[in-house]
Amino acid sequence: MNTRPPIESPSDQAALSVAFNQDCSRFSVGMDSGFRIFLASTCQVQTARIFNAGLGLVQMMGNANYLALVGGGRSPKFPQNKVIIWDDSKGKVAFEIAALTAVRGVQITKTRVVVVLQNSVRLYAFEKPPKPLAMYETTDNMLGLCCLTEKYLVFPGRTPGHVQVVQLATDSVSILPAHSSSLRALQLSADGELLATASEKGTIVRIFATASCAKLAERRRGSENATIFSLRFSPTGNMLACTSDKGNLHIFDVPNPRRPSSSANRPTPPISPSVAPANLSTGANPNADATNKWGFLKNIPFGPFSDVYSFTSTPFETGNEPLQNNHNMRRLSDNAVLGTTSPMKGIIGWLNESSLLVIGAGHDARWEKFVLQEGEDGRYVLVREGWKGYLAQ
Repeated sequence: MNTRPPIESPSDQAALSVAFNQDCSRFSVGMDSGFRIFLASTCQVQTARIFNAGLGLVQMMGNANYLALVGGGRSPKFPQNKVIIWDDSKGKVAFEIAALTAVRGVQITKTRVVVVLQNSVRLYAFEKPPKPLAMYETTDNMLGLCCLTEKYLVFPGRTPGHVQVVQLATDSVSILPAHSSSLRALQLSADGELLATASEKGTIVRIFATASCAKLAERRRGSENATIFSLRFSPTGNMLACTSDKGNLHIFDVPNPRRPSSSANRPTPPISPSVAPANLSTGANPNADATNKWGFLKNIPFGPFSDVYSFTSTPFETGNEPLQNNHNMRRLSDNAVLGTTSPMKGIIGWLNESSLLVIGAGHDARWEKFVLQEGEDGRYVLVREGWKGYLAQ
C-alpha cells in the first residue's frame, strides 16, 4: 500500500466560464470565488477579484473597466435573475438589471447592454438607471446565444434554426432561416458585417452577409454530427475558426465580398513570421487543392463530396471532464444554474491573422496557442506553440 502523500494536492479551483473581449486581447474567467482577467497573448493574470462566491458569466466591455456579471456555481454571488454591471476601477456595483427568469447570457458595449433569457432578449441603454429599449421573443435559448456590435444585434429567432438580425440604427429586424434544426453557435466578424452560424447537427457552418442576410458560403466541418463549441472570425474576416466535441480545431476560408475579386474564392492564408514570402509572390494560393479532399468525387452534385472543408485542422485539448453536448443541454431544466453543467471547452480567440488561442473552463482549465505556418508541401498547417494550465497562477 502506498502511503506517501501526493507531491501536489489536486486543486479545487474550477473555471465556471470563459469569454474573450471584443478584440480578443484579454479573456475573463468566472470562478467559484470571483473572477480573473488575463492578457490573452501571454496568459498572465491582469486583474483578480475575490468575492468568496461564484460567477457563472463574466463579460468584458472591450478594454474598459466595466464588466457584466451573473452569479453561478454552487454558491452564486448574485441572484440568477440579475445582471450586475461592475465598475472594476472603483471596485463596486455601478448598476444592476433584474429579470423575471434566470439570465442565460449577456453582452455589453459602451452604449448598450443585452440580457438573454431562455425565451427572450432584452436590450437596454448603458446608463444609470438602465433604460429599456426593446424586447424580442426567441425560441428556447438555454445557451444564451447572442452577438452584439455597435451596428448589429443577432440572436435566435422564434423558430428553431432561424436567426434574428437587428440593425440598431433603424431598429429593423430581419429573419434569417439559417438551419432546419436548433442553433448551436452564432458569431459576428469584428466589424459585424459577416455572420457565421452552426446548428446542433454540427456538420455545416454557414456564412452570411449581415446587412443583406445573403448566404455567402457553406463550409463542412465533417460528415458525423458534432457539438460545436465555438466559432470565431479572424481579425480581417478572411478566415473562420471552429471547434467541436470531436476535439479538432478547424480553419475555413471565407469568401469575403469586400476583398478584391482577384483574390479568387479563398483568402491567401497569412504568412508566419518565420516563413519567407517568396512562395506567395506570384499570388498563387498554396492551399488551392485543400478545399475539397474527395478528388473526382467532388463532381457529384449532392452530399459531402462536393462540399468545401477546412484548409487545415489540428487537435486541441478537451481534458478528461465530461463535455457539453446537445443531448445533455436539451436535458437542462429551466432552473439550471450557470456554471454547474459540463464546463465550456474550445473557446476561440484570434490574436492576429496567423495565431489564435483555444481556451477551456473546468478544473482542467487550459490555454493553448496555435500558429498558422506554411508546411514543406506549401500547404498551411496549424502548429501548437504552447499551452498553460491558467488556474495554477
